[in-house]
Amino acid sequence: MKKIKRILRTMLPEGIILRYRKNRSKSAASFFHYPASRLRVIGVTGTDGKTTTCHLLSAILSQTSHKVAMATTIDFQIGDKITKNLKKMTTVDPWSLQKFIYQASRANCQDLILEVSAHAISQYRVWGIPFEAAILTNVTHDHLDYFQTFKKYRSVKEKLFSKNPYVAIINADDPSAQNFLKYPADTQLTYAIENRADLMARKILLSPQGVTFTLVYPEGQSIINLNIPGKFNVYNALAAASYAYSQKISIEKIKAGLESVKGVAGRMESIDLGQNFNVLIDYAHTPDALKNVYETIKSGAKGKIIAVLGSAGDRDQTKRPIMGEIAARFADQVIITNEDPGSEDPESIIDQIISGLSHGRKPKTKYRKSQFKIFKTKSTGEGEWWWRLPDRREAINFALSQAQSGDVVVITGKGAEETMSVGTKNIPWSDRQVTKDQIKKLLSQGIINSRSIK
Repeated sequence: MKKIKRILRTMLPEGIILRYRKNRSKSAASFFHYPASRLRVIGVTGTDGKTTTCHLLSAILSQTSHKVAMATTIDFQIGDKITKNLKKMTTVDPWSLQKFIYQASRANCQDLILEVSAHAISQYRVWGIPFEAAILTNVTHDHLDYFQTFKKYRSVKEKLFSKNPYVAIINADDPSAQNFLKYPADTQLTYAIENRADLMARKILLSPQGVTFTLVYPEGQSIINLNIPGKFNVYNALAAASYAYSQKISIEKIKAGLESVKGVAGRMESIDLGQNFNVLIDYAHTPDALKNVYETIKSGAKGKIIAVLGSAGDRDQTKRPIMGEIAARFADQVIITNEDPGSEDPESIIDQIISGLSHGRKPKTKYRKSQFKIFKTKSTGEGEWWWRLPDRREAINFALSQAQSGDVVVITGKGAEETMSVGTKNIPWSDRQVTKDQIKKLLSQGIINSRSIK
């Protein structure tokens, strides 16, 4: 079926395809009697940070008497019931989405938090859903394979704000902020770290376990102890707090909600089986997200940073060399591997990532003596600080086996996903489980060491 759809997309005019998608969404919404109209719907859009923002907001709203529903890249929530999202889609197809919203409505949920991708807006997957609130995390380099230009990609996200929502929450530090602030809303709030905004974070203290910051709001200040690391997660917390503030939720409940989140699956997730080095799994698959993750790790790393990364096939190719450059700039050792190649040649994807490595770290000059003269050559660094290991299990195993006390192994790209796209199939795969299996194996073999217990 996927192959047939791919062929039809190349044969049919874009207008016909979009008309089909819109009619499909209309049918789904009509069949379930427009269930979103019975809920307060909050749409969270942006390139990075959407999933974490949704979870932080859900935790805050759960501090109130409201029953919350949520649909994100990794999970679905209806009240206390949480199930995994196994569809490998940020915003699922219209029939699945409308069915979920109908179930949330039947369960008497009042609030619905939806993670909304640019693809979902462009393809009418969220047609018939009245968004009471729109939240913007950021707009950075991604999906240019589909949208061609950054301007078009951004303009699609703007559509979520163009329908005069009751509440609009915008990141004032994002370079695209003004493009979103131009749309009217009954309540428009900004948040920021660097610039002036309605809600701001000051006195940010980073640690490997989390972030402490002062939340500054119009009436005062409050210290927030966020249990997820990274300055970028302060932005996510501010986005969630700003919406809650717009609803007159008390700062005490906002603080309690933010601090109750101990982590989000596949987002800066620590894997600790007693080994004497740190292992982190993260979904970072864009240049900006990758840079944020590496900067966070670098700020607290005591030893080497060992990075495992790839790039998904059938997606934006222009970001691949940039991600290679970023990895080379921040990591001490880099392992390039396979990641959701889809219909593309995995080796070609890896080549494109590798092409950026030399921009992040200049090749070293090597000297070789002969009987008569000294020869000067350039070393690419392969086998010295970077490796090409297409088999992702082998890549993870190698990275772990290289780690010593105080090092950080960071495996990015798939996060909490439980399948890998290869050809037209989604095969079972979990970075989290594979990493745990390999750590156990290497510990049992004595290849890596356990922490000494004092």
